[in-house]
Amino acid sequence: MVAFACLWGLLVAQRLAEVVRARRNTRRLLQRGAREYAPGHYPIMVALHGAWFAGWLAEVLTWGAHWQTAWLAPALAGQGLRWWAQNTLGERWTTRILVLPQEQPVSGGPFRFLRHPNYLGVVLELGAFPMLLGAWRSALVFSLANALLLRWRITMEEQAWKQSGN
Repeated sequence: MVAFACLWGLLVAQRLAEVVRARRNTRRLLQRGAREYAPGHYPIMVALHGAWFAGWLAEVLTWGAHWQTAWLAPALAGQGLRWWAQNTLGERWTTRILVLPQEQPVSGGPFRFLRHPNYLGVVLELGAFPMLLGAWRSALVFSLANALLLRWRITMEEQAWKQSGN
């Protein structure tokens, strides 16, 4: 159980650090004239990710941790892909849908291969980390909920780029 607590705590700390970074980047982008699109989805996304952490914590505390090490590779792949995408975007990475006038979507790094690599990383993480601990209920519920949210968010992002004329 100690290993689980350490893993879960590290992931929570990582996400909180990302929230701080995203807020800083959001503030800077807005100061540079970025426009936010579809802000109403943001509280839903925050709630989903918070519930994901609470869900697999509760599931492991209720039914115990049953380590399934085959899920470590996809979990780490998700981490790596998210890290690569965020670092490629640099100060343009944020958790909101923001478009800077006169700028095009980033096309380097993992964006050479995938239009939305950060989201693939999130998909891997939301499924794989709970599965790593045997929390299949959380993996299933939150993967499905995330799929619905991402479908909507990606549509909104694509529309934002079209509307911005970039």
